[in-house]
Amino acid sequence: MGFFKTWSYKISEFVNQYITDDLNLPFTIGAKLLFLVLTFLVVDIISVFFWKYFSRILVKILGGKSILKEIYKQKTWRSIAHFFSLLFCFFIYEDIFGPRHPRTNLYTERMIIFGQVIVFAVLVYRLIKAVEIYYEQNQDRYRITAIKAISESLRIFGIVIFTLIGIFVIFGIGLQTVIGVLGAVTAVVLLVFRDTILGFVTGIHVSTSKNLKIGDWIGIPKYNIEGNIMDINLLTTKIQNFDKTFSTIPTYDLMSTEIRNHQIMYEGSSRRIKRSIYFNIKSFTFVDEEFYNKVKDINLISEYLDRKLKEIAESKKGIPHSERLINGQQLTNIGLFRNYVLNFLKNNPKIDQDEIILVRQLEITPQGLPLEIYCFANKAELVDYERIQADIFDHILTAAKEFDLEVMQVAKL
Repeated sequence: MGFFKTWSYKISEFVNQYITDDLNLPFTIGAKLLFLVLTFLVVDIISVFFWKYFSRILVKILGGKSILKEIYKQKTWRSIAHFFSLLFCFFIYEDIFGPRHPRTNLYTERMIIFGQVIVFAVLVYRLIKAVEIYYEQNQDRYRITAIKAISESLRIFGIVIFTLIGIFVIFGIGLQTVIGVLGAVTAVVLLVFRDTILGFVTGIHVSTSKNLKIGDWIGIPKYNIEGNIMDINLLTTKIQNFDKTFSTIPTYDLMSTEIRNHQIMYEGSSRRIKRSIYFNIKSFTFVDEEFYNKVKDINLISEYLDRKLKEIAESKKGIPHSERLINGQQLTNIGLFRNYVLNFLKNNPKIDQDEIILVRQLEITPQGLPLEIYCFANKAELVDYERIQADIFDHILTAAKEFDLEVMQVAKL
């Protein structure tokens, strides 16, 4: 390092020759600082050039989808170059200032180390970002949530840690003091970063459980939200509602709140239909001969109707007053209609026949008797699903007139 000692001496001689004694010291220190800065800039330009092309050659050799390619795109080589330039300055600053400027040596050392802390923090940030982007492009959507949670947590805690280290370096705080301070502020840090810690835990849980992923169609009854997940980050989850608005909720709510994930239903091309029609009980009647002649030609129940009437005739043999409809087994118009709706659904090509098909009576209400239709449409996309559901109930509501049933128009309270 004799080169820098020589130039340091020349700088001192030059200042002594042209500057008065009163201003000699500050001008000498200023000139040497300027020389150190210029040295850093020259070394840094060379270092950046070297690391840039070294990284480019390394990427070309390993190439393909290597993670090095993404690291190169994040310009980590620039941070490495700055770090080595500062490291070079760390080794030469004493030769420039010499033993005659002890306080300047101390402050210069602290500033160089502080610069290295900043550069190293930026390097770590870029490496984390590169790894996150690489795995987002090459991993399944469930792992992305965990990767983002980990990377964002590392970035946040990295900022805190490197900020503290930088402050300790500038003020020359010793290691023992640092450990004591960290112990004292641990509780405060945990309180301040409560949501961050919960978001990190939630991100890992969501990834490992595979309950949710970006793009899923979900519903959150607590917030009256239904839409697609656009992003899950450490603190908030962004959801695009079906009305094209956006909602955000705390990420930790994904673990503590009821979430209805409709994505499996959507991807399986099957969506449940569960709706009731209310009938006036006063319109219920037994099937007499007149009613039989009216409905016997309805294809979906003709076979069932003939079979049941034969069963009823057999069961009534030997029963006193068998001529009365109420005595013994009998058919009702609501029972026939229920069977008609069931057969209608079973013969409907837009209903998933591999799933449950059910037509059932629910508990009687002041609005009438609910007849619930429970089945699955074979298309889950909203437009197709609503069209299938509307076609089914259009038919059922109109068909009820053929069975002399009165549909109640008062909604359930």
